[in-house]
Amino acid sequence: MEEKTANPYLELADWRRRVTAHYATWRAASGIDPGSATAAFRVARDELFRNHPQSPLPPGERATFSDLPYWPYDQRYRMEVRLETEPGLAPPEEYLAGPEALPESGPTGLRFRRIGRVALSGPLAGATLAVYWVDAYGGGLFLPFRDATSGRETYPAGRYLLDTVKGADTGVDAARGLLLLDFNMAYHPSCAYDPRWACPLAPPEARLPLPVEAGERLR
Repeated sequence: MEEKTANPYLELADWRRRVTAHYATWRAASGIDPGSATAAFRVARDELFRNHPQSPLPPGERATFSDLPYWPYDQRYRMEVRLETEPGLAPPEEYLAGPEALPESGPTGLRFRRIGRVALSGPLAGATLAVYWVDAYGGGLFLPFRDATSGRETYPAGRYLLDTVKGADTGVDAARGLLLLDFNMAYHPSCAYDPRWACPLAPPEARLPLPVEAGERLR
């Protein structure tokens, strides 16, 4: 019997399908009990990191991997925000702003369109973050950020909150023009675990002067 050979493209498609499903489960459950929903999501994410062939962890580290470190869930970091088009950006019917390159850990070839800005609330009241659209087939929302924990408690180049082209979607209310942001779901890009991954990083307009002690952290 011919031995089957693993196909990395199918494995990556499966990884993204599973991540998308985990976020969908989280969105449905977090409206009732966000703390428990986030705890369950973290357990599922650990299982992917430990066992999936497309885990961002180096292969030699997976057998001894136990779990990813996080801050305890903090309801204050969950917020609905309005996506506001910034002055000078073209409206959606004019295809928004021109594409730009973000800082990268390695060459990705990706370009992004800055589509607006969100004003944060709770412990981050008074701060704003830029929101991007991935300028590629299918597109997707992208929200990276750095904060005062970067380089100490978290990865120096920042974390991601939204990357919907890869399934990381905490919620959109298109009818009201709102995004659901939950910084307890903030996570490190793949390049934080292994430099073989190339990742877009947080640009200057995606940096917060405040510490965001929520979501994934370093040990």
